[in-house]
Amino acid sequence: MFQEIVQQIVNGLVLGSTYALIALGLTLIYGILGIVNWAHSELYMLGAFVGVFMVVNLHLPFFAGLALAMAVMALFGMVMDLLVFRPLRSAPEMNMIIGTLGISTFLVQAAVIVFSPNPVRFPTEFSNSYLSFMGISITLQRLMVFCVTLVLIGILNYIIKYTMIGKAMRACEQNPDAARLMGIDIKRISLVTCAIGAALAAAAGTLVGPIFLVSPQMGLATISKVFAVVILGGMGNVPGAIWAAFILGLAESLTAGFLSSYYKDVVTFLILIAVLIVKPAGLFGRSQIEKV
Repeated sequence: MFQEIVQQIVNGLVLGSTYALIALGLTLIYGILGIVNWAHSELYMLGAFVGVFMVVNLHLPFFAGLALAMAVMALFGMVMDLLVFRPLRSAPEMNMIIGTLGISTFLVQAAVIVFSPNPVRFPTEFSNSYLSFMGISITLQRLMVFCVTLVLIGILNYIIKYTMIGKAMRACEQNPDAARLMGIDIKRISLVTCAIGAALAAAAGTLVGPIFLVSPQMGLATISKVFAVVILGGMGNVPGAIWAAFILGLAESLTAGFLSSYYKDVVTFLILIAVLIVKPAGLFGRSQIEKV
C-alpha cells in the first residue's frame, strides 16, 4: 500500500510539472500584459511537434532538441505578439479573447494539415530506461519532466527577481502606466513575456511528448486543466500557479490510482469550486477593490 501511494505521488509530481510549465507562461502573459491567451495550449502542442522534428527527424540529442524547440517557439511567441496581441491591445477585451480563440482554432487546423491528424510517436533515448527504488519504478523521461521543470522554475525566478528585464516585467505588472512614464519600453516587455511563455509551453510539450503521443489535439485536452491551475493559484500569480499545478497534479494522480480515472477531472474542478467559494481570488490571489 505504501509503495502504491508513493508511486501515485511520483506520477502526480510529473503531471503537476507539466501543468506548471504550461500555466507559468499563461499566468505570466495575463499578469504582465492582461491578456487571456486561449491559444496558449497550442504553443504546447506546436512545441511538441518541433521537438519531434529536432529529435526524430534531425537525430539531435534530446536536450539539444529541447533547447531548440524552446528557441523556435520563443520566436513564434514574439511573432504572435506582433501580429495578434499588439494590434488588439487597444481594442475591447472581448476582441482579444475572440482573437486568441481564432488563433487557437487556426493552429489546430494548420497542425492537422501539416502534420496529419494521426498521433505521432516521440521516442527518445530516455523513454525505455527505468529507475527503480524500493519497489517504485519511474522512467528517466518522467523523472526528467520533474527535474527540468524545477530547473526552469529556478531560472524564471532568477530572471524575474534579479535581472533588469525581470524588474521591468514586475513594474509593468504592478502599474503599466507608471512603468511607461519611468521609461520602460512596454512593447519590448511584451515581446519578452510572450517569448518566455511560449518557450515554457514548448518545454512542456517536448518533455511530455515522449511519454504520451503527440497530436494536433493534445493542447485541447489540457487547456481546461491549465486554466483551472491559473485560476486556483490566483490569476497572474506566478508562485500560486506553481503550487496549484502540483496540488491538482497530485489530486488527479491519487484519484486515478485509488478511485478511478473517470473521476480525476471531477476532483480537479471540485477542488477549484471549493477554493473559489472560500477564496474567490484563488489560493494565492489578492482581492482588489476597483474604483469606478
